[in-house]
Amino acid sequence: MNRPLPAEDADELTWLLFRQEEVISLGQALRHLSRKAIRHRVTTRRWRQVHRAVFVTHNGPVSPAQLRWVAVLAAGPQSMLGGLTAAQAGGLRGFGSRAIHLLLPATCRRGPLPQGVLLHRTTCLGPEDVLAVGQPRRTLPARSIVDAAQWATTDDEARSIVAAAFQQRMVGGDDLRRVVERLPRIRRRRLILNTATDAAGGAHSLNELDFLGLVRRAGLPEPTCQRIRRDSAGRRRYLDAYFEEWQVHVEIDGGQHLDPAHAWADMRRQNAVWIEGDRVLRFPSWALRTRPHEVITQLRAALRAAGWPG
Repeated sequence: MNRPLPAEDADELTWLLFRQEEVISLGQALRHLSRKAIRHRVTTRRWRQVHRAVFVTHNGPVSPAQLRWVAVLAAGPQSMLGGLTAAQAGGLRGFGSRAIHLLLPATCRRGPLPQGVLLHRTTCLGPEDVLAVGQPRRTLPARSIVDAAQWATTDDEARSIVAAAFQQRMVGGDDLRRVVERLPRIRRRRLILNTATDAAGGAHSLNELDFLGLVRRAGLPEPTCQRIRRDSAGRRRYLDAYFEEWQVHVEIDGGQHLDPAHAWADMRRQNAVWIEGDRVLRFPSWALRTRPHEVITQLRAALRAAGWPG
């Protein structure tokens, strides 16, 4: 919900609170109010102390945006949102982590951190990594995604983050490679670069990345991922994987296909492809991980039937 702008003649404190989502540090508050005035606001419950020296100027629930401000103000002026937190602040969708990731130059001191805040230190943080506008400070999308991938709990989570960033058009081309080249001690370097290469080529989900890996290990020809095709009504459709020379089309079904409306939409799209003469194979996402041999056996048979020499 958008908050109304303060009046043009509003004082500096009002504007500060507007910019910081109604969150303020003790040091900032003391530039505008006496300690007695601050205590009075807390005592009368107009303000609430949410950390050692950080306040919110209301008594309602603290929003995710306010929690990010609490973390940055608590950690100190050199801290900034990083990793998955910075990516989510920049619009990345689909990840529900409640932890708040902060990035801080290695030589800077920090204050005590609120619960649920994870601090990461770095010796490599230049102007090309930091968003020049907007508050609170955060890393730019490419640096955010690289950090999120190297700080992820599992390799699969790291791959999903990179793929989602390309799918949602937060990054593109060689954005991640340029960041990785600047970081000498990065974790998962090869995984990030390989995933970015595949995602830039069209594999925009973990399922598609898993499928691409299966195909390569089996020595099959490599498909085009997320190939654009227009249906009979002229609408753009995306094929999960398409072996164009042999007109073999592969669809990978995730959990969303349990929804009847989604299932019927996919069936219509599949029928249209069949009508045009392509062979269509469909695999559930779980089969890629638990029955890869069966997936590859069927795919190899379809390619051979379509003329692939093997």
